[in-house]
Amino acid sequence: MKSARTKRFRQLFLSLPQRVQETAKKNYEIWKENPFHPSLEFKEVKPREKIWSVRAGIGWRALGIKKSDEEKIVRFWVGSHSEYDRILGKN
Repeated sequence: MKSARTKRFRQLFLSLPQRVQETAKKNYEIWKENPFHPSLEFKEVKPREKIWSVRAGIGWRALGIKKSDEEKIVRFWVGSHSEYDRILGKN
């Protein structure tokens, strides 16, 4: 599966703690080889909006939109799991 990222994703990524950035990079490499690797918990979280989630590290998640016309995820957000819950309306 291919991926792209928004400018906002890049800004959010650079604001993460260094250790989280390193883990997120490792997880991204795993994702490129096997998006459905069990450790990543890659899943659709908002089917209507085609939003997918992946583990960026323990306590950290990333969100992307799956382009239906191609096998591509556009990553638009990364942050803490508590913020993730708020974004998805789980709080």
